[in-house]
Amino acid sequence: MKIAIFAGGVGTRLWPLSRKNTPKQFEKIIGEKSTLQLAIDRLLPDFKFEDIYISTGKRYEEIVRSHLLEIPSKNFIFEPDMRDVSPAVGLTSAILGKEHPDSPIAILWSDHFVKKERRFKEVLKMAENLIRENKSSLILIGQRARFANQNLGWIEFGEKITEIRETKLFRFKRMIYRPTLIEAENFLKNKNFAWNPGYFVTTPRFLLSQYKKFTPEIWEGLMKIQDSIGKSNYNSVLEKIYPTFEKVSFDNAILERVDPKHISVIAADLGWSDIGAWEALKEALEISTGENVTRGKVLINDSSDNLVFNYTDQLTVGIDLEKMIVINTDDVLLICNKNSVPKIKKLVESLTGTPNEHLT
Repeated sequence: MKIAIFAGGVGTRLWPLSRKNTPKQFEKIIGEKSTLQLAIDRLLPDFKFEDIYISTGKRYEEIVRSHLLEIPSKNFIFEPDMRDVSPAVGLTSAILGKEHPDSPIAILWSDHFVKKERRFKEVLKMAENLIRENKSSLILIGQRARFANQNLGWIEFGEKITEIRETKLFRFKRMIYRPTLIEAENFLKNKNFAWNPGYFVTTPRFLLSQYKKFTPEIWEGLMKIQDSIGKSNYNSVLEKIYPTFEKVSFDNAILERVDPKHISVIAADLGWSDIGAWEALKEALEISTGENVTRGKVLINDSSDNLVFNYTDQLTVGIDLEKMIVINTDDVLLICNKNSVPKIKKLVESLTGTPNEHLT
């Protein structure tokens, strides 16, 4: 199976650590490796370096190559322009589909945290084998919900199709993006709902058939790019066509429109967390609810349920803090309530055109 890891996001919800020039997937958020490096590590040794592909923006070529010296040079896919996820997934499908149209391909993301790595690889292997049996299908991988999360997408699934070594495959029903709190609480009580990490396994041929059906203009461009692969004009064709693609999410353009009969779901506890925002990172790292999570030179007294990350040599001190996010970098100090994290993105956007734009 081929693995495609996407590493092109900017990650403004993890500002001020994550910036345009150094997005979150290249930062050492957990331990001493970047989340992109961790995404590779959790696949080994079950999957080989030569079967792992990296999709990211051209502007990050130097940094991504320096992070992943073991990945073959030909396995890097550089988007010449940021056109959202649907064009990015389409480009990777076209490139891999040139030589491996019917080989299973797993679509993964570089900025997640997975505690149960062995279980994760078991699920990927199961999905791979199922796709080999039915190449015109798509398998979503869901994370069993731990709490009523409003900031994630959810998957609803129906009856069990099969079970292999205690891992169940279900019929797909629908996806729900960012439900209300009441909806999320109801989903949590229902065993037929799971979080949607955005992971899935399919084949390039099937994916491209869906692009042809639902986004024919993008598909036509992808076919021209695919035809130029291996030729001297590949880069010029890519740079001419790719920036013309509509900026549209993969879910909206493709996934939500695929006939449900082609989709199935594996729902399992992978210990998965989306660490794309500070409050989500705290939930992923905390051992018990309400504890403080710290990094660097930090001293906090009489405080609970805080995340305090200090990336400077100066001591960061807090007293009587509750449900706070404190991020201290060399040029920005962020302090906000956990519930205010969604406002970070708008604040960063508001810096454009101001004297502080360089901090974005």
